[in-house]
Amino acid sequence: MSVNQPYQAYKQNSVNTASPGELTLLLYNGCLKFIKLAKKAIDERNIEQRNVNLVKAQDVVQELMLTLNMDVEISKSMLQMYDYIHHRLIDANTKNSLEILDEVEGYVTEFRNTWKEVIQLSKKNQHVESGQA
Repeated sequence: MSVNQPYQAYKQNSVNTASPGELTLLLYNGCLKFIKLAKKAIDERNIEQRNVNLVKAQDVVQELMLTLNMDVEISKSMLQMYDYIHHRLIDANTKNSLEILDEVEGYVTEFRNTWKEVIQLSKKNQHVESGQA
């Protein structure tokens, strides 16, 4: 029995039971993880790992784009930002640029932190409405 099996089972269960808001948070965290791994690969001059991780980050951003509810006005602005981030990830990959990755990491971190606050406020409001607070 592999040591990773309990961790993989936990990870799979957390994804399967996550709310849509928590899944979005997981996507942001995954994107940040891949950006950090790509930055490390650039430092280590590992072109293959840089590419692999930046393609994964691009895939996450594309998934975020697909999950937008375009009936909500702010989604149009979010789509533009996600598209910009996606293009910058491609630029970072082709130019081997830590500076571009720093820029993108900043945007994704801001989105993640804002989304985290939204989830926390939503949970707090649900508790208040249900009389649990």
